[in-house]
Amino acid sequence: MSNPLSDNLTFEQALAQLELIVRELEDGEIGLEESLARYELGVGLLKRCYAQLQEAEKRIMLLSGVDAEGRPVGVPFEHVATAEAAPPENKRRRTTSENSDELF
Repeated sequence: MSNPLSDNLTFEQALAQLELIVRELEDGEIGLEESLARYELGVGLLKRCYAQLQEAEKRIMLLSGVDAEGRPVGVPFEHVATAEAAPPENKRRRTTSENSDELF
């Protein structure tokens, strides 16, 4: 098993490794020392997953525009790219009638 707590591990990868550790521990085929080592890795992965979920919740709160009490959020969203940028698409320019402030 590679280093499961590396900095570039995605949530999905950490969760997959955690599921593998749980299966190995449930199977009971490994010894006590190895089981303890896997358990420790699992706890680290679990903490990492929870931290990533909390960060995602914070980002969603900023994207939704309101806080837990329903008040508007005044903090700008600082986006950090997590995937490679897609190639730019040819987009049609908006005409002046499409740029109006009216919604309907």
